[in-house]
Formats: sequence, structure tokens, C-alpha cells
Amino acid sequence: MFFMISTMSLVLAFVGGLAGLGIGYVLRIKIAKGNATNVEAIAEKKLTEAKTQEQQIILEAKEKAIKVIDEAKKEEEERRQELRKMQQRLESREETFDKKLLEIEDKKTELQEKVEKVKTIEAEVLAKKEEVVEKLATVATYTKDQAKEELLTKIEETAQDDLLNRVRKMENVGAEELEAKAQDIMVCCMQRTASSHASETTASAVNLPSDEMKGRIIGKEGRNIKTIERMTGCEIIIDETPEMLVISSFSPIRRRVCQLAIEKLIKDGRIQPAKIEEYIEEAKRDLAIDLKKSGEAALQEMGVIASDPKLASIVGRLKYRTSYGQNVLNHSLEVGHIAGLIAAEVGMDPSHARKAGFFHDIGKAIDHDTEGAHTDIGRQIMEKFNMHADFAEVCNTHHDTNPPLLLTKLVMAADAISASRTGARRDTYEQYVSRLKELEETAMSFPGIEKVYAIQAGREVRVFVTPEEIDDYAAYNLAKDIARKIESELQYPGEIKVNVIRETRVIEYAR
Repeated sequence: MFFMISTMSLVLAFVGGLAGLGIGYVLRIKIAKGNATNVEAIAEKKLTEAKTQEQQIILEAKEKAIKVIDEAKKEEEERRQELRKMQQRLESREETFDKKLLEIEDKKTELQEKVEKVKTIEAEVLAKKEEVVEKLATVATYTKDQAKEELLTKIEETAQDDLLNRVRKMENVGAEELEAKAQDIMVCCMQRTASSHASETTASAVNLPSDEMKGRIIGKEGRNIKTIERMTGCEIIIDETPEMLVISSFSPIRRRVCQLAIEKLIKDGRIQPAKIEEYIEEAKRDLAIDLKKSGEAALQEMGVIASDPKLASIVGRLKYRTSYGQNVLNHSLEVGHIAGLIAAEVGMDPSHARKAGFFHDIGKAIDHDTEGAHTDIGRQIMEKFNMHADFAEVCNTHHDTNPPLLLTKLVMAADAISASRTGARRDTYEQYVSRLKELEETAMSFPGIEKVYAIQAGREVRVFVTPEEIDDYAAYNLAKDIARKIESELQYPGEIKVNVIRETRVIEYAR
């Protein structure tokens, strides 16, 4: 019994020991795991701190490196700037040195030239000295008569100008004889000058194939004739005269453009506003060609060789200019021929005088929108085309009372002969044209105006304005302003209608 109890106790003790061992083992393992976890956390913390310190060290190193690099760059830039300044100073010194060197070379050249001049003067002085010595030696051998002859010869050579002046004074004493001689020259030149040209008119007639053409030219509600009058500045007169219409305008150029355009329209047969505009532009081009041909023919007749074709075009415009009803181109040709004849009679160059007489009124070829007298404009044209200075002087002074150039006086005489012949000029016509020009110039003095036409013998002024600058309200005020200015500045009979026209065209293409 006791044995059984002891055995049981042993068994229980063994079992309890085993259980204690197991529990201790388990507790040991748990404690070991806890310790391992703590160690791992501590290690990880240390690792994190190490990484943080590493990054901080790297950042500090980078900042120090950047600072070092910046300082190095700054030092390098300062050195470069210093080098640039040194280079600039060197270049400036080099440039100054070159200038000084050039100045020295110039002075050296100048000194050499002066030395050469001095040598030349010394040689001339020596030559003169030898010449004087020779003359003295020669004079020493002269007789009394020989010395007297030599003295008179020298005096005659030195006093030649004084002798000529005395001769001229002696010629001036016989003023009556010279006057008679001048009259003989004028009569001779007038007898040798023949011209059939008479004064110009202000209207041109156009023959029509039939009276039915009058209605077509007028157009529906007068559209065609209004377009022609608006674009040419002429007045179309259609009356009961069979197969004829009349174009009226004080400007021969406008009349000619209108006449050519109407003739082209009649030939084409399609008379409408679009065709009218097309043929008017074509007529202007044809007229420009005709002006150039007329100018070239006139220049060739006068023996003028023009290097610039523009001069021929300017001369051609004189064909459609009038002075007191006299065609200016024909007048210029007459003056040129008469001046050449007078020059031949008095011993001057006929060709030179002929050209001077021809160009004396060239300033009248320029339109009235260019400011200045025709004398001053003519001088500018001669200078522009590099013509002889005498021609410019003649243009500028041929209306003066006492011009300094003898050639100008000769041209003035030729001008008077051409203008004074019977039927050449008509004062009333010139006054009429002058009044119409004054009307147009007065209207053109306002801004925003494209073109102005005085029609119906000056009873109406048509003013075409630029639509971009003048609106409808401004056009109304412009008409009143023009009318007031005409009333205050011009003298005219009756009343004048001021017609301001503003037209806007918009063109677009469908493609």
C-alpha cells in the first residue's frame, strides 16, 4: 500500500516536473521572442536614425559643394570680367595707336606735298628769275623804237577788256540805230514764221451713227450719261442737232478722255455703267500714250535729246493746255522757232535759243493741284531732268521786267511775237477758265476730297469725297462750308450749286 502510494507520488512528481518543464520552456520561448522583438525594434530605430543622419550629412555636403561651386563660378566670372576689361583697354589702346599712326601718315603725306609744292615754287621762281635776266639782257640791246613797240604790245594785251568795254559804250551811243536794227530783225523773223493755229474752244463734238444712239447714251433714268459726267467731269449736251452730241468742259484733257470713251462705247455697242468705267480708264491710258508721242515729236522737232521718257510725257501735256485760248504746245513750238531765228540774226547759238524758247512755258504742263507759279515749276522741271542751266533761268525769269540773262530777253521777245499775232489769244476765254479753276481749287482746299469738277460754265461744282473719311453728316456740313468759302472768296454772277457726292463700293468674289 505504501509502495503504491510512493509510486503514485513519484508518478505525480514526474508528471508535475514534466509539466513544469513544459511551462518553463514555453515561458522561455515567449521571453526570448519578446527580447528579440525589442532588439529588432531598437535595431530598426537605430537604422532609421542612421539613415536620417546620412541624408542630413549628404544634404550638408551638397550645400557645401554648391556653395563652393558658386564661389568658384563667381571668382571665375570676376576673372573673366577683369580679362574683358583688360582686353577692351588693350583694344582701345590699339585703336588709339592706329589713329595716331594714320594721323602721322597723313601729316607725313601732307608734309611731302608741301615739300613738293615748295620745290615747284622754287623752280618757278628760278625760271622767272632766269626769264627776267634774259629779258633784261634783251632789253639792254633794244633801240628806242623797239622798246616802244614792245611796251605798246604788252599794254594792248593787258588792256583788252577795257578796250572792249569802250567799244560797247560807243555802240550804246547809237541807240536809235540799234533800235532800227532790232525792228528789222523782228520783222524778218515774223515774216519767216507761219502758223495757222487759232484759239481753242471749250466744247468738242462727237458724231453719232444715228439719233437712236442718243437714247442709249442717256440710258435708263439717265444712268449712263450721269456716269460719264461723274467720271470725266464733263457736261454732255444732247439737243436736237441730228446725229451729234457736244462735250463741254474747260479742260481739254477731260474733253478728250470723254470723247475717246464715248467713241469706244459707240463702237462696242454695249453702253452700261460698267463698260463706261472700263472705257474711260482705257481712254485715259490711250491719252497718256498720245501725250508721250506728242511730246517726243515736239522734242525731236526742237532737237532736244531727252534721256528720261517722263520729260516727253510732261511736254505732251502742253498739247491739252491753253493760255488765253492759245494752245500752249503750239505756242511753245512757235516761240522756239522764233527764238532760233532771232538768235541767228544777232549772232547767238540758234539751237540753244530754240530749246530755251521751247521750254519757257513747261511749268504750265503741271496740274493746278501743284502749288507754285508756272515759272518756278518750270525751273524745277529743268533742274530735275538735268537740262542746261540757261533753260532753268529762262523758265524762272521770262516774266521779269529786266532779267539778267540775255537769252531770257531774246525768249521774251519771241514769246511776245507769238502771243500778239492776230487770233492767237482771247482774254475772255482765259478769264472763264481761270474762274473755273478757282472754283475747283477752292473746293479742293478741304480735307477728305477725292476730286472736284466745275461744270455747266461754273454754275455747278461736283465734289467727290472719300467715303472712309467723310460720312453722310460730314458731307452735308462740307457742302455748306464749301458754299460759304466760295461766297466769301470768289466773285461770280448768279448762284453756284455745290453738289457733294459720297459713294461707297463693296466688292466680293464668289469662288
